[in-house]
Amino acid sequence: MDELGVRAAAIVARRPGDARLRRVGTSRAGTPMLLLSVGHGSRQVLVVAGPHANEPVGGATALRLAERALADPRLTEGADATWNLLLCLDPDGSRRNEAWLQGPYTLGHYFRHFFRPGFLEQPEWLPDGPDGAALPETRVLLGLQDELRPFLQCSLHGVDVGGAFVELTRDLPGLSRRVAHSAARLGIPRELGPYDTLYWPELGPAVYRVPPPRRGDLAAAITEAAVDSTWFHPQPYGTVTAIVEAPMWGVGAVEDRARPADADAVLRSVSRALRHDTRTLEDILARVRPGLGGSPDVTCLLAPVDDYLLVGPGLADSWDPDARGTGARPLPPLDTARLTALRLAGRRVALRTAGLLHQLLTASGQDPCDALPELDRLIDAWCADYRDGCGARWIPVARQVEYQARVVLSAFELAGRHTGARLRAGDSGRPAQATVPTHRE
Repeated sequence: MDELGVRAAAIVARRPGDARLRRVGTSRAGTPMLLLSVGHGSRQVLVVAGPHANEPVGGATALRLAERALADPRLTEGADATWNLLLCLDPDGSRRNEAWLQGPYTLGHYFRHFFRPGFLEQPEWLPDGPDGAALPETRVLLGLQDELRPFLQCSLHGVDVGGAFVELTRDLPGLSRRVAHSAARLGIPRELGPYDTLYWPELGPAVYRVPPPRRGDLAAAITEAAVDSTWFHPQPYGTVTAIVEAPMWGVGAVEDRARPADADAVLRSVSRALRHDTRTLEDILARVRPGLGGSPDVTCLLAPVDDYLLVGPGLADSWDPDARGTGARPLPPLDTARLTALRLAGRRVALRTAGLLHQLLTASGQDPCDALPELDRLIDAWCADYRDGCGARWIPVARQVEYQARVVLSAFELAGRHTGARLRAGDSGRPAQATVPTHRE
């Protein structure tokens, strides 16, 4: 976290006439939130790094984008653009992941030190709408959106295990082809049926349309990410938001369009595994919870544990052909890519929960129920399934960063074309709510 600020300050010191660094707010724990701006154009780009605490690649991507913008005038004065790079949206959560950031980059090391706050503590979400935003980090982002009115917002996310994909609030024709090119050049698999976008419309291979916000219960909000969010807040200004997902460990099968011989058998297996894993972890939590106490640190770690255990059984039922009710939403056509994504998602819920429980016990220094050895066995077995059963392989950080930067630059060019065409047609630049197409599920 501190390194991002130091490197950004060095960029400004080197190019003080073209780059600026300012503090735009403070996190819950008092960490400064920094915005690096490059260029002096009237058209604003907003890039948000670190929206999820366990997805650190965006900070490095933001710095690379700053260097690219400084090196290529076509990205600034040539496009009448200013690049605004929020170095980290959740600095407190990101700091909790520092134990694995220096490596070794193994699945076991990652999940034993993984942290991501509970759903209600994630600053991109607006479960109570923008006026009800309680987190200072969220208010900082909303303020920047209202101040800048960007024509493009890019939220830099990471996938722990899987493939690369992009989510858009409005179509950018041609982006899918560019994503395919960048991913192929860098040896990164594209995710052609992500769990996140299971019911979302496909705009092209590995590019998906985010549905408009809607009300739902907490479980639906966590699993479908369709609540009101900072992705949609600047839409009245004509902003298109691109959520750029880059994987840390790639799995080749997530881009396999082949149809399996028996998709229902795979669904039953995945659902059965998730139910079994959830029950196992619920039992461990019930045994250890009485001895954990109620410190703020314990509360912080327990919130995401409770979230994951809440959604696990519901996910299993929604995938299981034998458990889905008659009124359940039908699953989309299931090829190997989608089935692999569901397998990865089910295992992810279990591994994240086990890793957080492992941290709770390790930090407390007490294990009266002898749960740590059991958690170690589970984490090792589930990571082996990712590695040996799914073929998960580490993607070097430099390639993750380069992929993400290329996709952002492609979105910048395509969104700029759209904006330019609108202005030439006589748009005065006022908020353009009515001009933004909407999707109806």
